[in-house]
Amino acid sequence: MDMKKPESSSRMASHVTKPEDAASGLAKGLTDYGDKGFSLFLRKAFIKGAGYTERALERPVIGIANTASAYNPCHGNAPQLIEAVKRGILLAGGLPMDFPTISLHESFSQPTSMYLRNLMAMDTEEMIRAQPMDAVVLIGGCDKTLPAQLMGAASAGIPTIQLVTGSMLTGSHRSERVGACTDCRRFWGQYRADQIDAEEISAVNNQLVASVGTCSVMGTASTMACLAEALGMMVPGGASAPAVTADRIRIAEETGTLAVQMAGSGLTIDRILTAQAFENAMRVLLAIGGSSNGIVHLTAIAGRLGFAVDLKALDRMSLETPVLLDLKPSGQHYMEDFHKAGGMATLLRELKPLLHLDALTVTGRTLGQEIARAGPGFAQDVVRPLSNPIYPQGGIAVLQGNLAPGGAIIKQSAAAPALMEHEGRAVVFENVQDMARRIDDPALDVHADDILVLKNIGPVGAPGMPEAGYLPIPMKLARAGVKDMVRISDGRMSGTAAGTIVLHVTPEAAIGGPLAQVRSGDRIRLSVARRELSLLISEEELAARTQANPVARPTAERGYRKLFLQSVTQADQGVDFDFLRAPTTRQTIPGAK
Repeated sequence: MDMKKPESSSRMASHVTKPEDAASGLAKGLTDYGDKGFSLFLRKAFIKGAGYTERALERPVIGIANTASAYNPCHGNAPQLIEAVKRGILLAGGLPMDFPTISLHESFSQPTSMYLRNLMAMDTEEMIRAQPMDAVVLIGGCDKTLPAQLMGAASAGIPTIQLVTGSMLTGSHRSERVGACTDCRRFWGQYRADQIDAEEISAVNNQLVASVGTCSVMGTASTMACLAEALGMMVPGGASAPAVTADRIRIAEETGTLAVQMAGSGLTIDRILTAQAFENAMRVLLAIGGSSNGIVHLTAIAGRLGFAVDLKALDRMSLETPVLLDLKPSGQHYMEDFHKAGGMATLLRELKPLLHLDALTVTGRTLGQEIARAGPGFAQDVVRPLSNPIYPQGGIAVLQGNLAPGGAIIKQSAAAPALMEHEGRAVVFENVQDMARRIDDPALDVHADDILVLKNIGPVGAPGMPEAGYLPIPMKLARAGVKDMVRISDGRMSGTAAGTIVLHVTPEAAIGGPLAQVRSGDRIRLSVARRELSLLISEEELAARTQANPVARPTAERGYRKLFLQSVTQADQGVDFDFLRAPTTRQTIPGAK
């Protein structure tokens, strides 16, 4: 039994009178009372009130960002993960300190979780800055939480490691395997088309989410998990383990252990999130058929470190980076299948010729070293070889033209091939309310070869750029058997969705972009092969419309909405706040490999 004597008064004095000699651990970032010795003395007095000993307080402090919330079932396993992280920290000689931050769930955030992503990023950054910690473990999962955490941590600058909650398990409906949320949209489309009844849609609703965890397909949450591992910010293998598995708990423990090692070595986040790391993540985004939201989030994270993303260069990268991952919505499998197939190690092994293998990871080893440590591949049918992709180009293509001078994107791997080269008549909805009011009206003048256009759902227009870009097929067409149409907006769509959908049109309608001047009956041309999105009117006509119909940028009188509308950037800058981005641009990515 440890019968260590209490600290002597002289030793205690040495701990509290010279905090400048210990700019780490509990003495880091002292509250400003004008007396550093007193600041540390007071801090220790309060923390000892929670039962900590002096010996415990001498250890390196590892913060754990706790995003557990009853409103966030994707993070339902967060308490268990926190305990495993704490175990790893204690085993490695650190002192774990979990602290709460904002938690966002896509389905429980009004008007949209993207509206609150930057607020969560600010919360994360300021709590890391305000509280003493030598390293931080970020626990995220649902869509906007992981990018918010990496944005905040990138600005805070300390050693950082990411842990995700993991994907949910799949369910079964009448012997058919189902999982959120690609199958959510598929069954809801069948219900709207009167192909299934209210009783069946209610039954499938009970099976789509079979456990806690994030969506089981390559939606935004799974995409960002894979990108975090590709960036080097995660325990190798940490992206794919389902939420309710022993693998996920072991990864959490290892995450805690690595956090202590990173604190000791001073491996700060800026040494990992380099230009090469972002290029690797972009390759992975393209190769997994990842969510179109991924490029917005990567752009925002990169912007915090002074990197600008070149969408044209990204598109050139897409031409030589095929989709290799056979996962819904671009393929057929689910995240648990990807994990059983070896997870990111299997994918990265195939992508090696296209990656910067010398990029550093949280382990202190390079990406190439980690791929080698994962060992040889094995027979599986989820990740294809480069020689036999499921789609010959990357999942995302960048479009430009007079309708999108700043660019737009399409998830080409999830689009209908027959609609990739299409010219049609515009059927225009001015905003979400207008669409909701008219989309199912039997009198709506719409045909299957028309192009649906939705305005004012961009960063400023909505506000918050909601996932309303997945416009539903008008009910009368859905009931006639129409499965897909070209749809165009300045908003986003869920990574779980599929269809020929053009998104992120920049500049958005609400700040005067050309999209604001599109009228029903106009002709629009989409050519993915030529990377073109054009409104087929003359420059003179477009200029005349713009002059006759000037756009007033939305404003707000107070609160977060006022800050958001004043400060939010466009999609090509990551929809971050302008004052949170790095003050200068260090480098444009992707660059020459």
